[in-house]
Amino acid sequence: MVQAYNFLASWQLFPEKGTYENGERPKSGIYRIEAVKDSKELIIHHNWVSLENKAFTSSYKINADGDLNDFEDHELADKIQAIIPDGINFEIHFYKKGEVILHIIHEIMPNGYLKITQQGSTINGEAFTNTEIYHKQLSVLPYSSSVSGAVIKPTEEGVIKHKALTAMEEQTNMQLDQIRKQIELLALQAHEIQKRKELSMMIYGAKLSFKPNIGQTYYLYEKEDNSFILSLVSPKEWGQHGPFKKFIASVQLLADHTWKEL
Repeated sequence: MVQAYNFLASWQLFPEKGTYENGERPKSGIYRIEAVKDSKELIIHHNWVSLENKAFTSSYKINADGDLNDFEDHELADKIQAIIPDGINFEIHFYKKGEVILHIIHEIMPNGYLKITQQGSTINGEAFTNTEIYHKQLSVLPYSSSVSGAVIKPTEEGVIKHKALTAMEEQTNMQLDQIRKQIELLALQAHEIQKRKELSMMIYGAKLSFKPNIGQTYYLYEKEDNSFILSLVSPKEWGQHGPFKKFIASVQLLADHTWKEL
């Protein structure tokens, strides 16, 4: 159990750092590993909240002796095996009918974060890998985080710190989410500007027999010699057999003298 010491904590999820090939990204989550006093058993609690604000929870007990042991919920698995080779790695194998159906890898990263990798198969038999990153919460639990550790009593200071940390996480995650949305919007705007620029370069290189007006709709065609021409006549007006090789787009001149596709 000494090698499990680094894992015995309550861990809080970084939702934005995970990768999910199966299931949806959660909004938040807590992963807690506890030691059962005077035994080799560990209890694993997993709570998470979906983007739709639906709460889920799971809890199960394992024997960290490296042997195959009966699993308490036979609907999920027949046997379970927990292996802790050192202080930074911890693996759990779930077996059903003699085959591994789920492999969970716990790894303490150099920065102190907990990386959890889930490897399994979907109900359609497709292999998947989900990865989550957690950071250790400040402990305010009224029990020891290790078998041989001293009992930790909750204090007002610890509770205040825990609440402050939770509030900080919520605020910073909200701010990061706002910044991420702003970046996505800027990227979309940049993409639209680039499209307008490319279209404008094409049109200004085309044959123009008139002065286009801002806000009016025109029609861009490709000629047989692969050059382009801007026309006031729509493909519908030309009929089925127009005089040009191909219709490119309906376009409109904007106030900044760029062109946009309609």
